[in-house]
Amino acid sequence: MTARPYDAVLCDIDGVLRHWPAPDAIEHAHGLPPGALAEAALTPARARPAISGEITDEQWRSDVAAELAAICGSSARAHAAVSDWSNVLPRVDHDVVRLLVRARAVTTVALVSNATTRLERDLARQGLDDLADIVVNTSRIGVVKPDPRVYLLAAERAGAPLHRCLFVDDTVANVTAAREVGMVALHYQRIEDLRDALTPLLGAAPDAPSA
Repeated sequence: MTARPYDAVLCDIDGVLRHWPAPDAIEHAHGLPPGALAEAALTPARARPAISGEITDEQWRSDVAAELAAICGSSARAHAAVSDWSNVLPRVDHDVVRLLVRARAVTTVALVSNATTRLERDLARQGLDDLADIVVNTSRIGVVKPDPRVYLLAAERAGAPLHRCLFVDDTVANVTAAREVGMVALHYQRIEDLRDALTPLLGAAPDAPSA
């Protein structure tokens, strides 16, 4: 039997496993200009404290609502917009789910995400909390990708040497950082990329049931 090529598969979440819809309809419904939610929530100055754990998810969303209130002129409207935005569920890519389930049958699988303190609740909400052996949420560890410490910690928790880890991410900077610490890394753009990268590993894995 051919030895498995990896001792762990470390996979990003957003942009690979799940995909968030644009909030155009929410912005329109609450009188916000197009792109206002992303501009208020996702600029580095606003998002980094949330994904590094300096502030909670609730604090981050409150700050977003405060900024939007200045734009739309109504605190109530801004908080309603953030509430609707917070209730949106991302689309889960079940092809990725099936590949990770098969990978987990033969090796350790970890989800590694720049995320807020709400991540674990969101994964449970969509039945993804048992998909991986380990979840590395940057808001719980205090550092964010592409900081090398994220990769070192993820490999340690997975019990795998760096060179025996396959890291998967849709962000080039994160992939580059993984390679720099010695991991094999895949810049994810489409499902075929992941399928090809896992082919050497999945020869011994059983097919997962259809989701």
